[in-house]
Amino acid sequence: MSASTGGQRVAVVTGAARGIGAATAKRLASDGLAVAVLDLDEAATKGTVEAIEAAGGLALGVGADVSDSEQVAAAVDRIAAELGPPVVLVNNAGVLRDNMLFKMSDSDWDTVMAVHLRGSFLMTRAAQAHMVDAGWGRIVNLSSTAALGNRGQANYSAAKAGLQGLTKTLAIELGRFGVTANVVAPGLVESDMTRATAARIGRDWDDYAAERAKGIPVGRVGQVDDIAHAVSFFASEGAGFVSGQVLYVAGGPRG
Repeated sequence: MSASTGGQRVAVVTGAARGIGAATAKRLASDGLAVAVLDLDEAATKGTVEAIEAAGGLALGVGADVSDSEQVAAAVDRIAAELGPPVVLVNNAGVLRDNMLFKMSDSDWDTVMAVHLRGSFLMTRAAQAHMVDAGWGRIVNLSSTAALGNRGQANYSAAKAGLQGLTKTLAIELGRFGVTANVVAPGLVESDMTRATAARIGRDWDDYAAERAKGIPVGRVGQVDDIAHAVSFFASEGAGFVSGQVLYVAGGPRG
């Protein structure tokens, strides 16, 4: 490992400037990992990096478009040089371009596929070499209950379902190298993204969340720390015999 980490394992979390990604980056840092906080705009990672450092952790902000293979390769090389070889990868970066099928543009489809699915493929392809070299690795891909189908989200649902198939194949291919691959699939979680969704359909968040919570067995919407906790388990030393699994973190049974 790089001397800069003092032997710590290194994690990469994409889309980590805010929301689930930021919460996950902070959680993995508290678990003792050095964390590369990756987002499209490196400046946007500052808050997450500073929060980790303020708590005594080690973090590096990295800017990259996960759908661009050259930027991904450069980012992973930089992380390996400055923090150490990454052996935990959390593919969380995502965007929404919701619309009904008959109104969905080519761009709506392509953008969502590029970030969620191509981005996860590119990041995993770049990072797995370090995991194989180390003989140990953890890949956690963020899917969604939308993988089961959701009105107005043909693109997002297809991408999130695709991530589950990708993950199961990664588990088969990489298991012999000590690398596991699993999926965390959140239900409704309070975040900037979901608040923006409510606003776009003209709903007050508190009213929208209260209405949606009525259909969730535990009686509330999720919080970003609920998802970070599940990712933390899959990334842990003790989860080495759990691979190719999809965990719905949705306040009730799904799948």
